[in-house]
Amino acid sequence: MAQENSNRELFGSRLGFILAAAGAAVGLGNIWGFPTQAASNGGGAFLLVYLILIFVVAFPMLVVEMAIGRYGQANPVDSMRSLTSNPLGKNVGSLVGWIGLSVPCAVLAFYSIVGGWLICFLLGAFTDILGLEGATAWLKGFSVERNLFGTVVFYVLTILIVQGGVKQGIEKWSTRLMPALFILFAVLFVYIMTQNGAMEGLKHYLVPDFDKLLDRKMILAAMGQGFFSLTIGGCSMLIYGSYLSKKENLPKMAFNVTLVDTAVAFIAGLVVMPAMFVAMQKGVQIYADDGSLLSSDTLVFTVLPLMFDSLGLLGQVFAMVFFVLLTIAALTSSISMLECPVALVGERFNTKRGPTSWVLGGLIALFSIVIVFNFGSMFGFVAMIATQYLQPIAALLFCIFGGWVWSRNAKIKELEQGFPEFTQGWFGKVWPVYVKFVCPLLVATVIWASFG
Repeated sequence: MAQENSNRELFGSRLGFILAAAGAAVGLGNIWGFPTQAASNGGGAFLLVYLILIFVVAFPMLVVEMAIGRYGQANPVDSMRSLTSNPLGKNVGSLVGWIGLSVPCAVLAFYSIVGGWLICFLLGAFTDILGLEGATAWLKGFSVERNLFGTVVFYVLTILIVQGGVKQGIEKWSTRLMPALFILFAVLFVYIMTQNGAMEGLKHYLVPDFDKLLDRKMILAAMGQGFFSLTIGGCSMLIYGSYLSKKENLPKMAFNVTLVDTAVAFIAGLVVMPAMFVAMQKGVQIYADDGSLLSSDTLVFTVLPLMFDSLGLLGQVFAMVFFVLLTIAALTSSISMLECPVALVGERFNTKRGPTSWVLGGLIALFSIVIVFNFGSMFGFVAMIATQYLQPIAALLFCIFGGWVWSRNAKIKELEQGFPEFTQGWFGKVWPVYVKFVCPLLVATVIWASFG
């Protein structure tokens, strides 16, 4: 198994891999979830705990998930099977792979609906500038037709990128979209900092309130956020790892992905938190009397557009920039989710990538359409099952499999391939034990907290 699979498509460059994998990790969780969580959990204190936990919990697990993919050089199901020669172990591995594979499919089903809203808001900002009031009202309103329209457009964009393959599709677009993300953020940050109230928001975000540092609820929120932020247990990292050359230093690549992902979350906070305080200055109510966020889930769709509206024409231009940014973040994630089932079917049945992408994308899109028509009862439910239960459980199973079933020697050998001195450094000495005992415990804690 250890040889490189010569006919497997690999990423063309290190930067391409880092940006694609970071793109998979950078989704709405970073730009929408992270600032919202920080705002709800004491700003600076949350940021500090989050940064520590990302490197203590999420990073070692990211190394495991990428290593399993690169070792198996295959989709999640076959990669899990490759970790052991025991027939029973192989069957259990298949099951773990299938559970893992259910995560991106379930997440994509509700995620693409949110992606559709972003596209509608983006078009709405555009029609607003053109003065097309009817179209703007429809695009920014909430109706089955408008949700359907946005969702379908979002799927078409996702499928078009995935059918291009690893180099021509995923890598090509990630290396364009991710730098665009950083540039747009920088422009927005500079602009928002010129507004009244922005400085206060920045302070709230960057200066920790040390009394809150040991708050159990906040620590668990930071751990959960770190987890989802790097899509641990979401299969994307496993599948991208399988397209990584054996010559690459895997821990270093994982570290770079973690850095880019964390940078995006941090920068999103730099933009969103001051923007919230600017909106408060303009009379938009954000916090309830007890200090909790009023509409955390709709922050991006209510508070920020209200702030943009109050800034006149320039505000509309920035609204467009902001929603372009969110759409990019959503797309770099959705392509990695669709890639998981596409890789499995392509490898198992030797099908062509184009038709496979359309058929599988279409099937998951049908599920999304069912959710759109039964929005009230299904959307929150599917989102909760996927992110609070399926993903952490898949992460725990990956962890147990990678830590206990996959032999220590095989693991170390895999990591030594691009990094011969792996076992000489402290990370190489600590990591095998850490993923065996510490990581499963921490993941189990996150699961326990989400049931609690």
